Amino acid sequence: MKTATIKEIKDELQHFSKEELLEFCLRLGKFKKENKELLTYLLFEASNEAYYVEGLKQTIDLQFEQVNTKTYYFIKKSVRKILREIKKHIRYSKNKETAVELLIYFCKKLASFNPSMNKSIALRNIYDRQMILINKTIKELDEDLQYDYRRELENLP
Repeated sequence: MKTATIKEIKDELQHFSKEELLEFCLRLGKFKKENKELLTYLLFEASNEAYYVEGLKQTIDLQFEQVNTKTYYFIKKSVRKILREIKKHIRYSKNKETAVELLIYFCKKLASFNPSMNKSIALRNIYDRQMILINKTIKELDEDLQYDYRRELENLP
C-alpha cells in the first residue's frame, strides 16, 4: 500500500463531515502514543503556551534528577533521552520562542549538572550542538526577543 502525501490527505479530508473527522481523530489517537500526545497538546495546551512550557520544565527537572550518574555512558544516554523528549514537544508546538526557551533551560540544567559535563566529550558536544541550534533559532525571532534571549545565553558557560 502506497502512503498518500499530506496534500492528498488534506484534499480528501475536505470531503468528510465534522462527525467523520472527529471519528478519524479519535481513531488516530488509539494507535500511537505520539498521536495522542499531539492531540492532547492541540486540544488542551496550545491555548496557553506559557503553562505548557512550565510543565515541560518541571518534567525536565524530574528527568535530570533521575539520571543514572554511575558512569558518563549512562549520563549521556539519559541526557539524549531527555533531549529527544524536548525536541518532540518542540515539534508539537512549532513555536520558535518555546523551542528557544526549552533548549536554553536544557542547556542550563546540563551545565549545572553534577558530575560536570566538561569531563565528557560526548556531553560537551551535545551541549555545543544545542547552543548552535539556539543561536540559529534566535535569529528567526523578533528583535526584542532576540535581545532578551541573547542576554540569557550570556549567562551560560
